[in-house]
Amino acid sequence: MRPIWAGSLSFGLVNIPVKLYLAAKSERFSFRMLHGSDQGPVQFKRFCSLEDREVPYDEIVRGYEYDKGQYLVIEDKDFDRIERAAARVVDIQQFVGREEISPMFYETPYYLEPAKGAERAYALLRQVLAESGKVGIAKVVLKEREYVGAVTAEANALVLHTLRYQAEIRELAGLNIPEEVEVPQKQQELARLLVDQLSGKFDASKFEDTYHQQVAKMIDEKLAGMPIPKRPPAPPPGQVVDLAEVLRRSLEKGKAATAPKEKAERGERRAPQKLAAKTARKRSK
Repeated sequence: MRPIWAGSLSFGLVNIPVKLYLAAKSERFSFRMLHGSDQGPVQFKRFCSLEDREVPYDEIVRGYEYDKGQYLVIEDKDFDRIERAAARVVDIQQFVGREEISPMFYETPYYLEPAKGAERAYALLRQVLAESGKVGIAKVVLKEREYVGAVTAEANALVLHTLRYQAEIRELAGLNIPEEVEVPQKQQELARLLVDQLSGKFDASKFEDTYHQQVAKMIDEKLAGMPIPKRPPAPPPGQVVDLAEVLRRSLEKGKAATAPKEKAERGERRAPQKLAAKTARKRSK
């Protein structure tokens, strides 16, 4: 991995030299747009709407539309007006409980790697965050934009998660979201049973991008000249008439799914006992 930048992580008077790395990658397929008749790649050219001609890249500048059709040209040197001393610093300004931050605020994760000689201070902060259950709320500048971030302890690493600002979270106004709905006690009990049945420890490795796998398979089949398989039409969506009945059926389906697994586990436990008994009979002969 290549670092995004090298700078420092600071809290109070403590300063830890670090490198920043992207912690996530995309495995999505990307498709090129082609001309259907000859499969020539389609290019998007830059045209000036006033002169109706293609514009070379060196003639393009950035502009801010401050009024309808009125633009202010922004040059690279204009950014020198902005205080950028913190551009290479993850500046932790407070610590909060991890549960206080809604998942809606989290954006992109980055690994923080300590520079040589900074391992002790790095490990100290990691240990304190892990034991306290707190995260460091920091400010950091990435690619000409200032972010608020959360520094967390993840396994053996410190991770910086960029966060959305409060103003970027949309309000619920205009959505038909029910506030208080009276739900029968029976349905509540069945729903709790279903939640309990489906509960378990989160293991990210159990979840795979099956759509990505199917697209890869489709591409391989198409390259091999295989015909498109015939699939039965999807059944129409059913209408929920009795919520309690639907919950009961879901519980029964969950029990049926776990039964073979439990049976197999019991078989595995019994198998050694049967083998031992068989071996004992052979020895007695």
